[in-house]
Amino acid sequence: MANVEHGGTAGNAFGAGAAESARARLRAIRIGLWLIAAVLAIRQVTVALSTPKGERLTDLETWVGPNGVLHVKGSLYDSTQFTGTPFGGFVLKPLTRAAEQALGWGWTFGSLSLVVVLGLVVARALPQPVSRRTALLAAPVAISLLMLSLPVRNALYLGQTSIIPVLLVLLGCFAVRGERASGLLIGVAAALQPTMLVFAPLLWFTGRRRAVESTAITFAGLGALAWAVMPHDSTTYWVHHLAGVGLGGDADDLSNQSLHGALLRLGLNGPLEITLFLLLGAAVAALGLRRAIRYARDGQLLLAVAITGCVAVVVSPTSWQHQLLWVLLALVGRVGRRTSDRYMWPVAVVLVMTLPAKMMLPNMVALYPLRDDVVLLAALAAATIVPFLSRTSEYYRKPIPTDYAAPVPARRSWVPLLPFWRKALSRPNLLLELLLIRVCYVAYSSVRLAATSNRATAEQHGQQIHSIEKALFIDVEHWLNHTVVKVPWLEGFLSFYYESFHFVAPLTILAVLYARRPADYRWARSSLGFATLLGLLGFWLYPLAPPRLMPGLGFIDTVHGVQDFAKPDYGAMTDLTNQYAAMPSLHFGWSLWCGIVIAVLAPRWWMKALGLLHPLFTVTAIVATANHWVLDAGGGAAVVGAGFGLTYLLSGPRAAAGAAVAVGKDERAHQDSHSSVFETPVRRS
Repeated sequence: MANVEHGGTAGNAFGAGAAESARARLRAIRIGLWLIAAVLAIRQVTVALSTPKGERLTDLETWVGPNGVLHVKGSLYDSTQFTGTPFGGFVLKPLTRAAEQALGWGWTFGSLSLVVVLGLVVARALPQPVSRRTALLAAPVAISLLMLSLPVRNALYLGQTSIIPVLLVLLGCFAVRGERASGLLIGVAAALQPTMLVFAPLLWFTGRRRAVESTAITFAGLGALAWAVMPHDSTTYWVHHLAGVGLGGDADDLSNQSLHGALLRLGLNGPLEITLFLLLGAAVAALGLRRAIRYARDGQLLLAVAITGCVAVVVSPTSWQHQLLWVLLALVGRVGRRTSDRYMWPVAVVLVMTLPAKMMLPNMVALYPLRDDVVLLAALAAATIVPFLSRTSEYYRKPIPTDYAAPVPARRSWVPLLPFWRKALSRPNLLLELLLIRVCYVAYSSVRLAATSNRATAEQHGQQIHSIEKALFIDVEHWLNHTVVKVPWLEGFLSFYYESFHFVAPLTILAVLYARRPADYRWARSSLGFATLLGLLGFWLYPLAPPRLMPGLGFIDTVHGVQDFAKPDYGAMTDLTNQYAAMPSLHFGWSLWCGIVIAVLAPRWWMKALGLLHPLFTVTAIVATANHWVLDAGGGAAVVGAGFGLTYLLSGPRAAAGAAVAVGKDERAHQDSHSSVFETPVRRS
């Protein structure tokens, strides 16, 4: 013991063993992350090369294919299909001599190699100092995120060159030595994509003026070279189209995520739109570059470069989807003073850059302007308003920690306690919660719809359920359905209840818990999430026709009316929902979850009683309206019970109960007469 306390041999041996164990875990995690990056790369190659000819590398084929614009003796811009600079056309011209199949393979693997290099450069450019763990894990994480991002996926699918300017700028800022070499690379990037000139002010005001001179000389020299070789094309691009404005697809297309495209989609056009675009663009450029310069001087050059790239996205007349990688790089900025807020910005950026816009916001007409411009809004926010922390801030390295309840003995010790399952007593970030709830619901709806099976299988399973209920003497659906139909007011009430409370009740309970009982909110949310995932598994494995879709049994659809079984119609939901997702009944499952949560947490007995009435009314409604079998309700109860069980297994009892157990144990151990079971022991993490 003395040796341990004073750093003797035993202590050193113990410390060495712990350090070796930590290194082994870090090594395993690193290998796992590299394997994930490799799998994603292989998947991208497989998708690109397995796509039928004529549907893959379409932009590259348009440029250098047998009938591509680079083969034509006239102007590159006669068909407006080529949107690059004349220098870009000059560089791509030699590719017209390559064999078509070899070019496709070479372009795909070459683009993937550029993505890998880009990820390595980003990992190296993280603001210093970084921990050894961060340094080792940053590269595979960066490469994986790049592989998943929509810009990279679009660039690989279309055969675009948009990865090259981004990589050249990053190499110029972080990889090469000497300002002139840095400016040379950025000048080449600007020759390929003129909006990269926006990096010149960042270089100038951060003291790299030789790099600016080199950038200007390189850009002008390459432009002059292209003008000498292709004078007509250069005049068309720089003079008639003002640096490519108007080339390519329509500027108001959804894939144009620039401020110009957003204004056109809002219905503005003509001199008013141009004036507004110039004014707003100038304001964004001034504010964004000022912020970028400030963060560069703060030692966060990668964040400064990302902000400048976001400015380029906003102020460019056209920023097509494959040109938006700068927004993804902006996740390196740290936002939020609390630990629970620290994940909001990077998670939001990753979701915006990897998922379709329709998954981010509901399909409501009023939200279309936001949904259609979600990437632009992310770029605009990164450039102008997101309060990234300075490295001099006390919260940059040490945010305000989250309060966690003390571990309790009631939890199963043989189940590993992952960090995100610990009992946090403070509420999570609201914006992050809303975003994740939205994305999870869209994923749930998509999986539920994808689980649609053929009608014959679903009806066969319906006959099985009906036979089982007959054997158990619980086949009350037909009697209850026809009894309710004879009482119009009861039929109307149950149909209304079926349609109205399925989403309203759970969301209301979650909102109240978030505001008043944050620790219980986490417990309730997790159990509901597990129950829903198990329900999805049931929809996938056992498609089931509800009573109203079983021909010959005489059920009446009280919600949708009499149906033609050859072509049923359920209004707007006909093509959006899986009509055979009946087992288990999440209608009843969610209502039972509501009842249990209210019964456990409500402070008054009459509140508990009212809460338990909700699942009673719901089970009556789903059976009486012929939307579910009785056994479907049993399945719903089973998944809800499993949801609560998994939550208990992974994290123990809910925070309030766990706190009481821990305090009681502390009372017995220390005989502290001042302790109270109503006090919640917490620890900082």
